[in-house]
Amino acid sequence: MPRTPPAAPAPPSEAPADWDHELAAFGPDPKAAAPAEPGAGPLSSARAALERLSTWVPIRALARRHRHRIVEHLLALDPQDRYLRFGYPASDDQIRKYALGIDFGRDEVLGIFNRRLQLVALAHLAYEPPPLSPSQRSMAEFGVSVLRQSRGRGLGRRLFDAAALHARNRGIDTLFIHALSENRPMLRIAAAAGAVVERDGGESAAWLRLPPDTVGSQVEQALDRHLGELDFQFKRQAHVLSGFVDSVAEVKAHFDASGRADKE
Repeated sequence: MPRTPPAAPAPPSEAPADWDHELAAFGPDPKAAAPAEPGAGPLSSARAALERLSTWVPIRALARRHRHRIVEHLLALDPQDRYLRFGYPASDDQIRKYALGIDFGRDEVLGIFNRRLQLVALAHLAYEPPPLSPSQRSMAEFGVSVLRQSRGRGLGRRLFDAAALHARNRGIDTLFIHALSENRPMLRIAAAAGAVVERDGGESAAWLRLPPDTVGSQVEQALDRHLGELDFQFKRQAHVLSGFVDSVAEVKAHFDASGRADKE
C-alpha cells in the first residue's frame, strides 16, 4: 500500500533550507527558472505531441463505482505479483480491505481496459496531506500493477506518465515510489523517467521532481480523459453488441437442433 518513509521534522527556522538540501540530490528544483532548451518551441512541442499520439494508450480515471473492478483486478494477480505490488504476500481479504480503503475523494486511480472490458492495468496515486506552509514540498506516491498476460506493452510506463501528469497538474512537485528492490520493472520505469533510486537492502525508494503545471499540461490531461472515456464507451457498446450477436446465434442453433430432432 502507498506509504511515505518517515522523516524527522526540522526546526521551523531551518525547515525550508534542510528540505531543499535533502532534495537537491533528486534533481533540480522544478519551481526554479530553467534556461530554454535548444530547439524548444512550437515545432518541437508539436513533434513530441505527435509521437505521444502514435503510441497512445487509453487510460481511464476510476471512481467509487469501479471498486469491484479494482478488486477483481488485484485478486487476479498471482502470489508473486501480489508480493511485488504490496511488499508482502497479500491475501484475498487484505486485498479487499485495501480496495475498500481507497479514498477516491483524495487519491486518483487510473486503469487500462482491454476489449473485453477487463481491467488489465491499474495505478493508484496517493496524495499526501497538503503542506502546512508554502515552503514545504508536496508529495504523492505511485503504485501500479499489470496482469501477466498484458505485460510487455509498456502499460506500466504509460500509467506512470499519466500519474505524473495528474500529480503535476494538482501542484505536486515530488512523486515518490516505494518498491521492493527485486521489483526491477518498477524501478526501471522510475529511473527512465529521471527519478533517483535509493536502495536499502530489500527495499528501494525513488523520488521524481515534477515541473509546475502549464496550460499545455492541463489541456493534455483533459484530452486524455476525454479520449479515455470515449474509448471505454466504444468498448462497452461493442461488448454489448457482441453479446447480443452471440445470443442470437445461440437461439438459432437451439431452433435448428429442435427442427432436426422433430424430423428424426
